[in-house]
Amino acid sequence: MSITLDDLRLIQEVATHGSFSKAAASLRCSQPQVSMRVAQLEATVGAILFERHRRGVRSTAACEVLLPYLQRAQAQVEEGLLAVKGVSAIPKITIGSLPSLAHTIFASLLGKLASAPMEITCTTGHSNEVIRGILEDTIQVGFILDAPAMAGIQMELLWNSPIICVAAASHPLAGRKSLALAEIATYRVAPQNWGDDECTTLLSTLRSLRSEPMPLHRVAPANAARALVLEQGFISFMPEMTVVRELRLGSMVRLPVQDLPQWYWRIMMAWRAGKQISPAKQQLLETGRALARALRPLPE
Repeated sequence: MSITLDDLRLIQEVATHGSFSKAAASLRCSQPQVSMRVAQLEATVGAILFERHRRGVRSTAACEVLLPYLQRAQAQVEEGLLAVKGVSAIPKITIGSLPSLAHTIFASLLGKLASAPMEITCTTGHSNEVIRGILEDTIQVGFILDAPAMAGIQMELLWNSPIICVAAASHPLAGRKSLALAEIATYRVAPQNWGDDECTTLLSTLRSLRSEPMPLHRVAPANAARALVLEQGFISFMPEMTVVRELRLGSMVRLPVQDLPQWYWRIMMAWRAGKQISPAKQQLLETGRALARALRPLPE
């Protein structure tokens, strides 16, 4: 049995919806048809693609391996059909980012590339997930935390972003010229979980400085910590890069904590090495470098 373009879409729809019935509704066919066709495809490829359970289905490891190839195949077919019609295909670029960086990076990049001849898809994931996407070519450029050198991946340092203490501009401590962790410890605190060991050390220090027990909240991603600061009056400790926009707008301020250890987030731009870089990808890389220069850490 051969695999058709309709089969590629069927597998992607089932994986996206996690349900035969929802995939069937999207494809405008019946649930039994989808179930039977998936079973036939599994027999053809010689692997189980979906685990069945009461609430739907879940992609297996074999399916996760197959999906990037299906997506590329479908995209190439679509480009080929456009070429036959004499229509120049617009280059498609996918960029990946840590969830905590997406707020800062995606809007800035897409704003600068709004008129560029390319279609951009944004996705988020942990650094290892973004790297895997780059290796599989489902992600062309990624923004990740510093990682060991890896075969097939080119990495470039964009920001060495300090971990800073922040509060809303209306917070009682916002006007202070100098502060100590002991003073911060008396307020409601919710650090972004920027790094397990360092964040744990900070929380332990703050607990030791409190004269009475109070809850300390460790939150992720950066959006959650940002909302607690701006909407609930919390103090947070975060990589400066994740709140640089709020600091420049003045809705958030950096608290000058003198005894805060010097911790950093090293943010890298990563892409697949050993492959000719397309003009669209080269433009994206240059825009990422320009963005890094524009968003340098603010003077204290």
